[in-house]
Amino acid sequence: MLVRWTTFILLFSSLSFAGIVQEVQSAVYGGNLELAETELQDYRAHHAADPEYLEALSWMARAQLMAKQLGAAETYATQTENMALQLLQKRSLDAEPHLPLALGAALEVKAQVLAARGQQAQAIALLRKSIATYSATSIKPRLQKNLNLLTLTGTAAPALRETDFLGSKPTPLAQLKGMPVLLFFWAHWCGDCKAEGPVIAQLRSEFGPKGLAVFAPTQLYGYAARGEDATPQAERTYIEQVWQHFYPALQGVPVPISKENFSNYGASTTPTLVLLDRQGKVALYHPGVMQYQDLRSAIQQAVGN
Repeated sequence: MLVRWTTFILLFSSLSFAGIVQEVQSAVYGGNLELAETELQDYRAHHAADPEYLEALSWMARAQLMAKQLGAAETYATQTENMALQLLQKRSLDAEPHLPLALGAALEVKAQVLAARGQQAQAIALLRKSIATYSATSIKPRLQKNLNLLTLTGTAAPALRETDFLGSKPTPLAQLKGMPVLLFFWAHWCGDCKAEGPVIAQLRSEFGPKGLAVFAPTQLYGYAARGEDATPQAERTYIEQVWQHFYPALQGVPVPISKENFSNYGASTTPTLVLLDRQGKVALYHPGVMQYQDLRSAIQQAVGN
């Protein structure tokens, strides 16, 4: 869904003054936060604090966090959250794309600011409270991802839902204790996943003989090729075609299909890589791509345990 919302944002912003999101993003990426702030002020002078404005404002929170300006990041994030809560008094969070992106980013930044200040317990408490509040919305996996980054390593891996799958039936993780396991969360639309596929395949070839098991969880998004709406069965067929075409060296790897798995593991970023040690505990939790050598080092350590 987030990919389709992103496409919508790009199309919409090219047609109207609501290009504030793109304008602020461009200024942020260029390192010109003063310009970004000016653009926000100009937009606000002509518009209410609408969802597009709040998403753009959330980019300022993210930019200040990346610049390690924790006070400014917290201020922008709090402003975004407070205005989002005002809008939520009259509408649902997922009525359109911008507000969930804005609120999710605001809560993410607030938690990361707390963690950067050494207040990990407070960051964890904030995320757990937010997950409980927004458990039925699109931002839940994003919040779970941030909670997992703080808490999941060293704990028992959540079970995988295995009732729907491609390829061979996945063995329950609880039955794989004694073996290291790599979970490769991917999506049919994800270019970074396709780029990561050969890395996963090479490592499976190297460490499979030493006991490494690989799973490739995915989920349905409601659309297939070119973002066109698809029934669950049609999308499942499309997923299988993508898997066979772009991941030929990973055929034989079980592919559980479940939104619940993505939610439990906070896989709002694809790929997300999760490595379990021989005791079934999370040894690595990494949203995003990993280079071959970095992932190999982590697997080598897990295999050696």
